[in-house]
Amino acid sequence: MFIKKIGIDLGTANTLVYIPKKGIIINEPSVVAMTRNNQILAVGNEAKEMLGRTPETIVAYKPLKDGVIADYKVTEAMLKYFIDKATRPIRFLRPEVMIGVPAGITSTERRAVIEACLQAGAKATYLLKEPIAAAIGSGIPITSASGNMIIDIGGGTSEVAVISLAGIVSCDSARVGGNKIDQAIADYIRKKHGLAIGERMAEQIKIAIGSALPQEKDKEEILEIRGSDLAEGLPKIIEISSNEITEAIQEQLREIIQAIKAVLRDTPPELAADVIEKGIVISGGGGLLLNLDKLITQSIGINCYLTEEPLLDVVRGIGIALGNLDAYKQSLSAIK
Repeated sequence: MFIKKIGIDLGTANTLVYIPKKGIIINEPSVVAMTRNNQILAVGNEAKEMLGRTPETIVAYKPLKDGVIADYKVTEAMLKYFIDKATRPIRFLRPEVMIGVPAGITSTERRAVIEACLQAGAKATYLLKEPIAAAIGSGIPITSASGNMIIDIGGGTSEVAVISLAGIVSCDSARVGGNKIDQAIADYIRKKHGLAIGERMAEQIKIAIGSALPQEKDKEEILEIRGSDLAEGLPKIIEISSNEITEAIQEQLREIIQAIKAVLRDTPPELAADVIEKGIVISGGGGLLLNLDKLITQSIGINCYLTEEPLLDVVRGIGIALGNLDAYKQSLSAIK
């Protein structure tokens, strides 16, 4: 069967690929491993295993930063890898590709995504803003004349938008996501405990005991972590509490709250009333942080809830839009 259309959620942390009638066929980290002379060695899962473990001759890193392309050539190679993998074993036709992009993307950043995709083998490229994709994927009726507010917290950005009649009425994009939260945890442990940890360990700590709100002493979780002692340079084991993690990530959470408030201030009263009635929807992997919905509800005064599968909303929304291009054409920009 010839693959004619491909949907890609090109995320800072993970890339997901959707094929109509097949669903999500690829979900791998947005990581590339290459030699110093720019030869690609591995992409995705295999490359992520190399993070922090490579010799001087090999570099493993993420070519996307804050939701946009930081390294054009490496992103192009990564896209080519995913498109080729999706169209195997036989590929004669150049597929149409739809990619999710941040709502706050600049024209230069938009052009970089389009060019990288076309160079990677696409016949035509459609761009769909991630808040709209997340809303479609989570089942929000975006074409109705009613306001719906969604927060899409990814690896590099937190996209906040109010959507009505298939378009974004007001939005804000905070360049804060799961990666910066991980970095804040690593920085806190370095400063307070004198222990150096890698980004993978920081992510594991966030998933295991991270919380947006402090917990009562009797419910506080303790985690044993391993790293390198900064004073002696030797391996060391310490214990860290969930409330310490809450303290470590407060600045990043405040930025997300400020973005939500900024969008609400710019929202027309009629649509704001709809948001108050319906509540705020949280999507994206960053939304899985424990008690984040409660923190937003307390800070904003509007009920907030997490979608059923926040990690998959954007790529599912892209897949639905890909199969109904006419219905969502006003939400898309297309380049051939």
